[in-house]
Amino acid sequence: MKLSIKGLALAGGIFWGGCLGIWTLALSLTSLQLGRKWLELMVGTYPFYEITPTGALVGLGFGFIDGFIACAIFAALYNLFAKKA
Repeated sequence: MKLSIKGLALAGGIFWGGCLGIWTLALSLTSLQLGRKWLELMVGTYPFYEITPTGALVGLGFGFIDGFIACAIFAALYNLFAKKA
C-alpha cells in the first residue's frame, strides 16, 4: 500500500495548525490553564508566536508548515520502506 504524500502532508498540516491555533486562542481568551506549560514551550520553538489571539494566527501558520513537512517526510519514508518489504 502506498501513501499519498500530498494528501497526508495536507492532513497533517491542517490538523497540527488547527490544533495549535485553536488551543492558543482558547487559552488566550479564557482562564484555562490546561496545557499552558506546553504552549510556553512552543513560544520558544516558533518565532513571533505568543499565547495571544494574534499568536493563534501565527501558530496556525507555523503549525501548518511544521505538520505539512513532518507528514510529507513520514509518507515518503513509509513509501520507501514499504517497497522493500
